[in-house]
Amino acid sequence: MQPARVLVTGANGYIAAWLCRGHLEQGDYVIGTVRSVGKGAYLKKLFASYGNKFEVVVVEDITKPGAFDEAVKGVDAVQHTASPVRLDARTANELVDPAVRGTLGVLESAKNFGKSIRRVVILSSGAAVVQPAKDHTVFDESSWNDAAVEELKQKGDAASPLTLYRASKVLAERSAWEFMESNKGLVSWDIVAVNPPFVRLPPIHEVHSLLELNASMEMMYKMLNDTQSDAEALSRFSGWYVDVRDIAAALSQFARAPDVGGQRFIVAAGPLFWQDIVDAANETDPTIPVKGVPGATKGKPPGYTFSTSRAARVLGMQSYRSLETTVKDSLDYFKTFPAST
Repeated sequence: MQPARVLVTGANGYIAAWLCRGHLEQGDYVIGTVRSVGKGAYLKKLFASYGNKFEVVVVEDITKPGAFDEAVKGVDAVQHTASPVRLDARTANELVDPAVRGTLGVLESAKNFGKSIRRVVILSSGAAVVQPAKDHTVFDESSWNDAAVEELKQKGDAASPLTLYRASKVLAERSAWEFMESNKGLVSWDIVAVNPPFVRLPPIHEVHSLLELNASMEMMYKMLNDTQSDAEALSRFSGWYVDVRDIAAALSQFARAPDVGGQRFIVAAGPLFWQDIVDAANETDPTIPVKGVPGATKGKPPGYTFSTSRAARVLGMQSYRSLETTVKDSLDYFKTFPAST
């Protein structure tokens, strides 16, 4: 496989750091954008064994016009992962504005200065796909979470933090597709959007304490350590998951795979209930407090289904890391920190 020059925006992020490692492992030259010199220093140390194949570029504000003008020059592919992931936002502008403007900014820079670019991969989210439904629903790449956008329109900043996050993902991804439609014939590259569900597994980006975990890992840690867990809620809440190593591998493939441009791809390992995570943790580590009703959700139909056939057909992604593997590796990571941090 011919090495490529790849730009990864938000390189110090949870998924992005794994993605940088994946590209480096396959011989690519990676340019990672970060918001400050300090954030880049950690990555340089992390990837020091790859020599001069990893470079850091500081982009202080992704919403600033022309922020990525220099970064896109001379690269073959762009992996756009820089977007806020917060479940505690109080205003729409905390999430929607940087998500949309950052996405449009990197595309505009690619249009004006990315003469060598062949592909831009947009890391979107399953949150841009799934929306509430009365009955069990199969969601595929044609599905959009219009409900979150509508709630945002109606409630504004009064919408729930989760709705704000979901709406930001919908609006950012749609802005990318609208950009491509309005710039037909003006760009020589295509885009791919990748939509994962909850992403699990220990981070390799800079984390000083358990208080600094990314949103999905923080959710898992708190659930496993909450002595007041509601047994009914553990068996009721369902979703889908994917191991961060699998989504990073998929993203790196999409950067160079033929015949995938102009498409969305759902990349997901399988469904789960919160009780499934607790049960997997108990099997791995008997010291983890037993919560809920062990085994209560084994074989229970999920609340919805993701169709992953497109990724399976195009990339041959037929198997993923199991929930048990992901939970075990996560528990091992949690133990590297003092419980009080």
